[in-house]
Amino acid sequence: MEDPAAAYGLGGKPFWFVVLALFAIVMVRSHATYWVGRAVARGAQLETEHRVGPRWWLAVLDRVDRWSRTPGAARGLALVHRWGPFAVAPAYVVVGLQTAVLLASGLLRMPYVRFLPASVIGAGAWALIWSTVGMAALWAALGLAARSGWGLAAVAVVVAGAVTVVVVRHRRTTAHEPAAD
Repeated sequence: MEDPAAAYGLGGKPFWFVVLALFAIVMVRSHATYWVGRAVARGAQLETEHRVGPRWWLAVLDRVDRWSRTPGAARGLALVHRWGPFAVAPAYVVVGLQTAVLLASGLLRMPYVRFLPASVIGAGAWALIWSTVGMAALWAALGLAARSGWGLAAVAVVVAGAVTVVVVRHRRTTAHEPAAD
């Protein structure tokens, strides 16, 4: 079996090095995302108060405003509103939710002393998963799909089933929530 770390350009390196490298990479990315959210929130506050700012900044504010109205962003904002830092750590291991929760944490101005420990836990979990079973499972599924049409069909069925379960659960939970006025 191929070394999973090779996918990151870290093939042949000791396991502890791969985990630390992935941890550092995801910490830089996640904290940059958080601080972009904080900067945009602060800029929006200043723009609202003083009606000043360069055109490029107004374009950034407009883009973030459009992003904040997407379904993924709405889920991230709702999770951070409800759970605060307890939404941050699990978001690292949920594909498609990580960026929304991290940016929402910044936009909602979650105190950094709460964000930091949650992000350390989440980044550690992410690094361990992707340095071990995560990348190996991905390569195994792709290898199976490439060798066999039946393998590809099985992977497609599993993915479709997982998506169906998530969609059905989401619809059931949102159907029981009271409408916001």
